[in-house]
Order: sequence, then structure tokens, then C-alpha cells
Amino acid sequence: MSGTRPTSPPARATVREWTGLAVIALPCMLYSMDLTVLNLAIPAISEELKPTASQLLWIVDIYGFFVAGLLVTMGTLGDRIGRRRLLLIGAAAFGIASVLAAFSTSANMLIATRALLGVAGATLAPSTLSLIRNMFLDPAQRTVAIGVWISSYSAGAVIGPVLGGVLLQFFPWGSVFLIGVPVMVLLLVLGPILLPEYRDPDAGRLDLASVALSLGAVLAVIYGIKQIAEHGPDVVPALSIAVGVALGWVFARRQKRLANPMIDLQLFRLPAFTVSLAAYMLACFVMFGLFLYNAQYLQLVLGLSPLHAGLWSVPGAGAFIVGSMVVSALVRRMRPAYVMGGGLAVAAVGFAMLVVLPASAAQGGLAWLVASAVISSLGLAPVFTLATDVVVGSAPPERAGVASAISETSSEFGGALGIAMLGSIGAAIYRSTMADAVPAGLAGAAEVEAARSTLGGAVALAAQLSGSAGAELLDAGRAALLHGLRLTAGICAAVLLIVAGLVAFRLRGSGEAGEANAPETPGAAALPER
Repeated sequence: MSGTRPTSPPARATVREWTGLAVIALPCMLYSMDLTVLNLAIPAISEELKPTASQLLWIVDIYGFFVAGLLVTMGTLGDRIGRRRLLLIGAAAFGIASVLAAFSTSANMLIATRALLGVAGATLAPSTLSLIRNMFLDPAQRTVAIGVWISSYSAGAVIGPVLGGVLLQFFPWGSVFLIGVPVMVLLLVLGPILLPEYRDPDAGRLDLASVALSLGAVLAVIYGIKQIAEHGPDVVPALSIAVGVALGWVFARRQKRLANPMIDLQLFRLPAFTVSLAAYMLACFVMFGLFLYNAQYLQLVLGLSPLHAGLWSVPGAGAFIVGSMVVSALVRRMRPAYVMGGGLAVAAVGFAMLVVLPASAAQGGLAWLVASAVISSLGLAPVFTLATDVVVGSAPPERAGVASAISETSSEFGGALGIAMLGSIGAAIYRSTMADAVPAGLAGAAEVEAARSTLGGAVALAAQLSGSAGAELLDAGRAALLHGLRLTAGICAAVLLIVAGLVAFRLRGSGEAGEANAPETPGAAALPER
């Protein structure tokens, strides 16, 4: 409400909006599928392309780096040219980049094509979430719609491992990238028919200097952190972080002077906005940081095939869908702060279980991992839904694109940092443990270095050794990976407990979900379809 003027209740969504939501869910589902199937394909990629430990991490996380760096730019661009138009442009680019990634012939080529996927992927998330903000103006309906939006990621996580496992069982690893092509073709066909167009009619020009500053700040900071985690403190990564922080400071100062800034910094003065944003980012940090370990544990430690590893990933993803869909019922009975804080605490229990993860299936390792995934997913799902709802609902409809981009930037930034930092911690532990485990005097320096860098390399080298040497090398590699997994899981549990306390304390006075809005302004015009 603005001043004392009476306001009419927000319009409720119709069948058209709910049908459009199903179309919006397609690229979200694909994003999750792309991430999960890539993790399953890592052993095959390691065997064929023989990436170093650093290259392997770049293959996994460079997509998230570019998405995180370009989300704000794409969200602002969508506010200007139209969110549906940007969504369709991104869908076409994503399909083309997926084909290029599928036929990569070297680790460096795959890294480059994954970077292109990141550029294209940066157009998808802010477009879909901002469309939801404009299509569902009623706060209660928006909470449900965002729950469906979050669930589409989990649906992709359910479908991706199964479909990816089937493909990896019968086809080369490049086939997992081709999954995205028919999904994007379907979006390109249905999007113009079912989705309305929205844009800010008063948006100014896109500030290219701000675009360069935001991208440079994100990439420089993440690169520096990654290098320090892998190789220890040094002048170059420290300088990279310092440059990134400086670019971020210049970016923020520039936004204050611009008549049409990329980011409205006033939003960060809202406690509900900033705390929800931080909770969302740190939840993604721990969740994505352990994805890589889980896939390798299932395949390289327990010895499951890609198909069976994919099938055993389904219960955790299914639990995330259940957790996302019951949020609207939970917030009718208790404050969102307590729902989020309680969910974070439950997730901490799930991650803490991995600290004592058994070393083999005979010792109950598979059942323990699945139970941990289910508990963690049930706890994190309400956090993702409510944090996203608060962040997006805090902005007026005509700025939905940039608000959605801020939300997704925190998610991608947290996920990329989780993969880089937690993955690098595990890689450092593995290298340290395996330094003396590889037999001396072996031919093939590349194979020896690969065995000392990744468990996939150790598996490949063990197959070439005769007698007990191969079995001893394999056991050492599995123990090294498990040691890294347990340590990082303990870090994740501690982070979640701290965030749970912060959320419950700082947001305890907040109202219902979706009502932590800044003062409402008239929404963006809905443009007629052509």
C-alpha cells in the first residue's frame, strides 16, 4: 500500500498463466538435467579427454562462472527488449552450444563450449523467473508458482540421471549434451504461442561499462579463490581477488550515479531481501559443492554403472520436489523465517551423515548416501522456494528481470564457489594422499600424473597394472576420495547450522512469504503478441 490510498487486490492468474508456467519450466528442467548428467559423465570424460585436475574443475564450473557473471546483464537486457524475446534467443543459442559441446575433441575445447553454454544459459533463468513475477501478481499464487519453478529443477534432476545413465551405457559421453536440443526446440515452438511478452516501457539504455565491470568482478574473484584453493596462497590469485573486489566497488559506485542502474542498490537495505539472498547463496554453495563427490562415490567407489548411479540419485531429487510443493502449506501455519531456519537445520543433519559415510556398499554406503540425500533435499527445498519468493517479490514488476537476475546470480555464484572451493579442497586432499601411493618407475608420465590428480585417472592406471599393485592403487584412490568427501560434508553441515541461526534470528519478525515487498509501483505493460 502507498500512503493511505486504497488499493485493489492483485489480479489472480488464469488458465493461460498456469499453462505458460509449464512452458517456463522447460529450460529450468534442462538446466538441472545438464548439470546432473555432466557429473555422471565425468569418469568417461576423464578417461577419453584425460583432463588435469584443474581442467576437470573448469569443465564442471566454468558454466556457472559465466552464468553468474552475465545474469545481471541479461536480466537488465530482458527488462529492455522483452523477457520472452530474450528467453527464445537464449534457447536457440543454448541448443547450438549443446551440439558443439557434444562433439568436443579435447579438454580445452569442452571448457570453451561449456563457457558458450554459460553465456546462453545466462539468458534463461532471469527470463523465466521474471515472467513468473509478472504473470502471478497475487502473493499466494506466486509462492505456489515459484514452488513449481523450483520443482522443475528437481524434475530435471530426476530425469537427467536416468536418461543420462541410459545414454552413457550405450553411447559416448557427448550424447548427454544433446539432451538439451529437443527441449530447446520445443520451447522455441511453444513459447511464442503460450507466453506473453513483458518489458519495462521506461527502461533506459544498457550501460556497457556496468556490464564489463560486473562480469570482470565476478570472474576475477572466483578465479583467484579457485587458484588459492588449488595451489595455495600466491601473488597472482591474491591480485586477481583484489582486482575483482575493486571492480565490484567501482560497479556499485557507478550504479548510484546512473539514472537507470543495472541494479537498484536500495533493495539491499531490506533485511528480508539481503538475508534471504545470503541464505539462498550459501544453500547452493553446499549443495553444488557435493554434487561432484556423490557421482564419483557412486561410480568409482561403489562401482555402480552410470545408469545405476543415475537411478540411485532419484530419491534425493524426488524429496526436493516434495519439499518444494509443501512450502505453501507450511507458511500458512508458521512464519517463513522458521520454515527456512528449520529446513536449513534439517539439511545440516543430512550433510552431517556424510561425515561417517561407509567406505563400501557392503557396509551400507549406498543406503547411507541415499538417506542423506533425501534428508538434505527435504530441508533445502523450502529454503530455495521461500528465499526466491522474497527476493523476487521485493522488486516492482517492471524491475522483475534484474531482481530475478540478482536471485539467480546469488545461486550461480554460490554454486560455482561451492564447486571451486569444496572441489579444490577435495582435490588437494586427494593429491596429498596419493603423492606416494602411485608406484614409482611406471611408464607413461601422463597416466601417472592423472592417477595422482583424480580417482578416474587412478582407475584407468590400475587397470593397466598387474598383480596386487592395481588393487592397492585403486584402494588408495578410493580412500583418498572418501576422505575428501567426509571433510567437505562436515564443512557444509557447519555452514548450514550457522545460516539456520542467522535466518531464524534476523527474519523472525517478517510477515508472510511474498509480502516483503518494496513499495509497489505500476507493473510493466503486457505487450500484445505478434
